[in-house]
Amino acid sequence: MEKIEDNSPTDDNDLLLKSSDFQRVLTSIYTRQFESPTDFINKKEVEFFLHELFQIIFVGYYSEKIFSSIAQLNDSLTIFFIKAKQQIEPYLNLRKKSDLSYSVTVDEIILQIKNALPTIYDIIWEDAQAAYHGDPAAESIQEVIMAYPGFYAIAVHRISHLLYQLGIPIFPRILSRFAHEKTGIDIHPGARIGSSFFMDHGTGIVIGGTTQIANNVKIYQGVTLGALSVSKDLAHVKRHPTIEDNVVIYSGATILGGKTIIGKNSIIGGNAWVTSSIPPYSLVYQTNEIKVRNTQIAQDDGSDFII
Repeated sequence: MEKIEDNSPTDDNDLLLKSSDFQRVLTSIYTRQFESPTDFINKKEVEFFLHELFQIIFVGYYSEKIFSSIAQLNDSLTIFFIKAKQQIEPYLNLRKKSDLSYSVTVDEIILQIKNALPTIYDIIWEDAQAAYHGDPAAESIQEVIMAYPGFYAIAVHRISHLLYQLGIPIFPRILSRFAHEKTGIDIHPGARIGSSFFMDHGTGIVIGGTTQIANNVKIYQGVTLGALSVSKDLAHVKRHPTIEDNVVIYSGATILGGKTIIGKNSIIGGNAWVTSSIPPYSLVYQTNEIKVRNTQIAQDDGSDFII
């Protein structure tokens, strides 16, 4: 076998530069270490928090465990909240002193979660009903809960949004990332979403953090509710659209801007690009010219069909 020689010149200065760069990277990695990695950003603990909660509120759906009595169910919730306190508390140390929630203790946060759980539970089941009634292919509520990615994503969002409102740093974002990894649906925990919300198919849906969605809204795969600008100066400004009651947004539609309002009972057609407000009861669509040619007929005889 013929030996292939490398005739490229070797520069000792290049090697020194690479060695210097490598040392710089080592120094950078070392100085940027995150303190107490076992306490913070522990993905498995966040997933465990979600898994344990869903095993309780969706008993029989996400686990084989069945409660034999109300007392047993109450005991399971009590244990869950004890563990949740341990899982959430380290993240509270990441709060800035300027945060409104800075002085709120972990015990107060756990109490607020307990108080909010009945309302969140009811809303999640309304989402399940919306999916069942909104999809002709859905055969039962049980199927929606166990098999619909859109339902799973909104159920996780209901929890992450509550924790976001309580001022817990990072933890809600990890919850939303977990749902994103499992479903392909990316909902920022800051997004405010009303009741009976249904994402059909769901894959590729993106909902920005200052989005406001009212009740009985249905959206399809590939929809983006985003911002017109991603400037960091707008971090505390409403950048994402408002969707009013009973709106349907079909696949691939993009709606951008914090001042953009989609009026109630409107329909946004597939692949529409919307950057300004739409009045109520509107039908928004775009027209594309699609040509169909019969390949058995000569191309220059004008035998094109337009759809």
